[in-house]
Amino acid sequence: MPIIYKTDLVQALKNAGYSTYRIRKEKIMGEATLQKLRQGQPISWEMLAVLCRLLRCQPGDLMEYVEN
Repeated sequence: MPIIYKTDLVQALKNAGYSTYRIRKEKIMGEATLQKLRQGQPISWEMLAVLCRLLRCQPGDLMEYVEN
């Protein structure tokens, strides 16, 4: 996939105070989305917006285009 995550987003969420337990408990995102983040798979635009809100960043801070 030509779009990759620049960083480990699950770790970035933990560093921002959002453990996977808190994310699931507060229903911020589901386990399937967390698994996609762990595996570097694409997520929805809505989840990208949630990540940007939680991490206080822009989409370009999280992802980049890399030619195959």
